[in-house]
Amino acid sequence: MSLPDASSTASDPASIAASSSASSSAELPWQRTARAAGLLGADGVARPTIFAEMSALAAERDALNLGQGFPDEDGPAEVLEAARQAISDGVNQYPPGRGIPVLRQAISDHQKRFRGLDWDADREVLVTAGATEALSASLLAFVDRGDDVVVIEPFYDSYAALVGLAGGRLVPVPARAPDFLPDPDELRAAVTDRTAVILINTPHNPTGTILPDATLQLIVELAEKHDAVIVSDEVYEHLVFERRHRSIGEFPGARGRAITVSSAAKTFSVTGWKIGWITAAPELVDAVLAVKQFLTYVGGAPFQPAVAVGLGLPEAYFRGEAEKLRARRDELTAALESVGFSVNRPGGSYFLVADGAPIGLHDGVVTARRLVDEVGVVGIPISAFTVPEHRADFASLLRFTFAKSAATVSAASRQLESFRP
Repeated sequence: MSLPDASSTASDPASIAASSSASSSAELPWQRTARAAGLLGADGVARPTIFAEMSALAAERDALNLGQGFPDEDGPAEVLEAARQAISDGVNQYPPGRGIPVLRQAISDHQKRFRGLDWDADREVLVTAGATEALSASLLAFVDRGDDVVVIEPFYDSYAALVGLAGGRLVPVPARAPDFLPDPDELRAAVTDRTAVILINTPHNPTGTILPDATLQLIVELAEKHDAVIVSDEVYEHLVFERRHRSIGEFPGARGRAITVSSAAKTFSVTGWKIGWITAAPELVDAVLAVKQFLTYVGGAPFQPAVAVGLGLPEAYFRGEAEKLRARRDELTAALESVGFSVNRPGGSYFLVADGAPIGLHDGVVTARRLVDEVGVVGIPISAFTVPEHRADFASLLRFTFAKSAATVSAASRQLESFRP
């Protein structure tokens, strides 16, 4: 990992040619990105995502959409009021490039309160336009053409697109049902001296798995051994049900090479505000900022002080949100199990995974469409979160979100209970 000179990351033409996620010389960046995400057809035309397809189908059939992970109810009143007040007070122009001081300090204080970590608000915190920009800027800062980016599969769909945009090679390590944990030996084999970034997500989208301490410590050790950067997507950090979230920054050896990403979206049910952040050592923050400032530059001026208010809410708020989601997880699980699906028990996030194989449903895409047609509930095939060559390994699995109101989850559960395989 060489921070001062971006050209120090070697390109390997053989790895570029070998990877479906790397660029060919004939492709433009948008084509490389779409191909990496599995959205570019053989005819060169970009296809809609499965999320767009299923959401359109939900709207057409007036179905309950448990496919896309966004809430259908507002966040805490004091946070919303702080945004309204900021707009009224004229906080409507460009904020500082690193984020307003009160939010950066609130992020630092939050990390100290919940993770026991000391991050300097001026040098080690950067506010971004949501977690997606934080991820984009981090990968564009540290991934050069032909570099490997190791991810745990299934993975949040933007990861493959961002690696493709950077010209990198996606190296997926499978996390298989029912626990969806990567095999340590497969992780060791995947991370090599060609690895620029190890990109992890805990709690995990789409499976809800929380990576155990042993796996996180192994990732740090592998990053140290092979001089890689760790990018840890922790946007569901407060949505954990049976155990405390551990941030990658808590592990020995991580501080100088790990970038932790989080956001307000999931914690405060404000997915449209797009306020995210990273915490990292100063040289890592400076590298990400060098890219970030030419993406959005800045954003969300009146929302930044509001998020600062949210981060300062009492611990009872954060516990209460997790408890609400746990109850909805359990209700949705019971409904799916009642008709024969096998359901994992996610430790966190918005999502659970249902397996149709026990009732003879081996094609998740077909099952998803049947559920919309027959009971009016939308789920997303897990195969949408994998590389094409591995889709068969996850073919019978569906992702459902329980990040909806109690009324929506109850209605969806009743409708699912009427499904007849």
